[in-house]
Amino acid sequence: MRGHLSQDSVVEVPAAVMWDVYRSLQLGKLADELLGDVVGKVQVVQGDGGVGTIVKVTFPPGTPGPGYMKEMFTIIDDEIRLKEGETIEGGFKDVGFDVYRTRLQIIEKDADSSIVRSSVDYEIDDKLQEMASQATTKPMEVLAEAVGKYLKEKLNSTK
Repeated sequence: MRGHLSQDSVVEVPAAVMWDVYRSLQLGKLADELLGDVVGKVQVVQGDGGVGTIVKVTFPPGTPGPGYMKEMFTIIDDEIRLKEGETIEGGFKDVGFDVYRTRLQIIEKDADSSIVRSSVDYEIDDKLQEMASQATTKPMEVLAEAVGKYLKEKLNSTK
């Protein structure tokens, strides 16, 4: 069984500014700083933030399921502002998903705002199709809103 989920979040930050954060390791640092109690702790296992980088997310205590996941960045495309990662260990892999891939794309809305398109593609054995309901874009949406708010405040304070 294959599935796809997608959700757009509008943020009041220019696309170039959002992409500078999303394409780099700064995204994980901001996730720690702004959402450590919600998303968990993000640490780089290997790499410099480019394709092939592996990050480990340790989920907050009380989070159901496996306590962590490792994700490898498989695509970083500056032209279309797209970052893709695939869970390679823990997380959704440990509960039966064969493939769990996340995509974050920053789309220019206008000069002062952008859209963060969060999407998930997954594959899971048909016998485990009830597990497919666990697939979600929610953590990425929460992250987009928090980072957007943080960057907007930072931009406003420099005006």
